[in-house]
Formats: sequence, structure tokens, C-alpha cells
Amino acid sequence: MIANRAADVTDSITMAISALAMKLKKEGQDVLSFGAGEPDFDTPDVIKQAAIKAIEQGKTKYTAATGIAELKEAVCAKFLKENGVGYSPAQIVISCGAKHSIFNAIMALINPGDEVIIPAPYWVSYPDQVQLCGGKPVFIETDDRSAFKITPQQLRDAITPKTKLFILNSPSNPTGSVYSRAELAALAEVLVEKQVLVLSDEIYEKLIYAGHEHVCIAALSEEIKALTILVNGVAKAYAMTGWRIGYTAAPPAIATAMGMIQSHSTSNPTTPAQWASVAALTQPIPEVEMMRCEFESRRVLMVEGLNQIPGVRCVMPAGAFYTFPNVSGLFGKTTLSGVVIRDSAQLCELLLKEALVACVPGSGFGAEGYIRLSYATSRSDIQRGIERIHQWVSALQ
Repeated sequence: MIANRAADVTDSITMAISALAMKLKKEGQDVLSFGAGEPDFDTPDVIKQAAIKAIEQGKTKYTAATGIAELKEAVCAKFLKENGVGYSPAQIVISCGAKHSIFNAIMALINPGDEVIIPAPYWVSYPDQVQLCGGKPVFIETDDRSAFKITPQQLRDAITPKTKLFILNSPSNPTGSVYSRAELAALAEVLVEKQVLVLSDEIYEKLIYAGHEHVCIAALSEEIKALTILVNGVAKAYAMTGWRIGYTAAPPAIATAMGMIQSHSTSNPTTPAQWASVAALTQPIPEVEMMRCEFESRRVLMVEGLNQIPGVRCVMPAGAFYTFPNVSGLFGKTTLSGVVIRDSAQLCELLLKEALVACVPGSGFGAEGYIRLSYATSRSDIQRGIERIHQWVSALQ
């Protein structure tokens, strides 16, 4: 009865862990959750007031399927000023979150049998979205020794005559890795030579730490820009996850195709949320830097704590708000309840049930041997959570 495309989709492991954590919380358990993929700060008032004003002015009707002109213009100005790359409003598609933007792009590009190169660890939805369109995910494995970044040679080796698209995510979810300008230029050289499209997911671009910089791959040359679909949104930088506004910039033919697909699926994104996003992109929002600085401090607190736990090692992430520690040193050990730890999924289940700490297994991101912890939570919760993990791990045999 169910279509094959739906039967082949896997549940989001991040959502599953969050659901179990919420269940335990409702039962009165003091669960400390590090599974969240959203800032723990409120949306800045300037943005909220813009939405309220839009509602009061009656801006609650349908808009063009691809978004209001004012927001498209704001996106173009943002790309030019902050990323050094120019687009026209016709190349911009406003969607219901960056996830929707990515899905639109994959729908517009991928035919059955097309190969899509995805570095692992990867954001959980990339492979499933590719498979929903009949494409074949091709994974390039990385680990903490390479800071979870691929090399130009790895990219070249993965390209075949069936390769249609390469997915780039910098800063990365789940690892927090950030590609340097030189690293991106080397990857871009391969993509231009092989004429492979690149979807660059830059949703965490404003969350960069310790002297690292965000570089937009499309800004490196006109040749790579012609192959690039830029994905971004307001969710992470402006604490607007629930507002559901993402956007893309793409070559004209791709943008047109994405807009047509969206017109037959969601139509326009929520109208007041679009006007709120205009404010986010055009008004001074000092809270953005405040949040970035706080995340940077929490990052150090979490990584230093994790690296004090026997059997755990964690590289310092350069961006986003996740750590991705290697926990393979805990596999094979036995808990006080007599359970032998086999893998990251079982480890996360045990941590949640026995230590009341919610983390996400690396297997969901294509990286067994790791777990993801978000530091988009308070410093006190980070300290308490690390202490619980440390205490639980120290009791392993």
C-alpha cells in the first residue's frame, strides 16, 4: 500500500532521541538534553515586532509562491554585502526553512540513478532526501583525525559519470568543522573541472569561532558560482527555528525549477514570518553576536569536559553549536547493570536511561563510534551533563 519512496525513508534519529527525552521529562525525570538543533535563546524583539506589525497591517494573505519581493531583495543584499556574491531577485527562492530549500533543490536536480556525493558525517536528512528523488547517495568517509573534512583527491575519486551533485556543509552539522578558503578553492577546482553541481548548506555561517572565517564557495569564482546552489536561512543565526524561513540562490534555470516545484507543494512560506525575516536581514540585531559569543564559551566548556572523560576524545569545533566526540573507546565495556556497550545508538540509550543525559548517536549521521552533543543549552546544564556522563563512564567495567 505504501509507496516505495516512503517505505525507504528512515526516521530522524535526532527526533527519536528528543521524543524519548521529552517522555522521561513528562514522567518527572531530570533529563539534561544535548540533542537540540536550535538556539536556546528567544527570537530578538525587533524581529518579533516586525511580525506583529505585519499581522496588524493585514499582511496575512498569500504571496508569490517563491516569496515577497522585499525579502528576496534583502537576501540579495545580504549575499552581496556579507558573502561577496551577487544575485538577482529572480534567482532567489524563499522556502519553509532551509530543509525545505534543500529538498526543493534536490527535487529540481536529481533523476533516478543520479549520484550525489555526501561527506560523512552528514546531516541526517541529506541521504533520505536524495533517495526520495530516486538518487543514490555516495559517501566520502572522514573522521576526527582529519577534522571531519574531505580532500580534493577524495572528491575526485568519488566522481563518476553518474555524479550530478556534491553536498557541502560548512560549518557542519554534526561536527562543527569549517573549511578554509584554500580548502574550498581546492574542492571548487575539482568541481569546475568535472562540471559537478554543488549544494552549499551555509545555515550556520554566523556561528564561527576562534579566528576561523566563513567563506562562501560561490564567491570564489564565476565558474564555481555557475555550479552552486546556496542554501541559508534565518533559523540558527536569529533564533528563529520555528518561523520556518529558508532561502536559496541558484542559477536562473535551477531557481525557476525550484519555484515551480514549490508552487505545487507548499505555495508561499508563512507571510508574517517573511516580513519578520526582512527585519532580521536588514535591521541591526546585536543579539546575533551575543549568541555567538555565548556559544563560543560553551563550546570550550563542553570540549574540555568531554576530554577529561576516560575513553572519550573530542576535537574543538570551529563552528555551529555541536561537539562530535569519539566514544569508540567505550565500546566493549560493561555497565553496572551488566550491559555490554556495542555501538553509539546503544550508548545513547543507556546514557539517557541511566544517566538522564540525552545525546544523539553518530550512526544517524553516518559515523559510528561518535555521538553528537549540542551546546545550545545553558552552561550549568553543560556542566551537570558532563559530570553525569563522567560519573557513569567511570563506573564502566
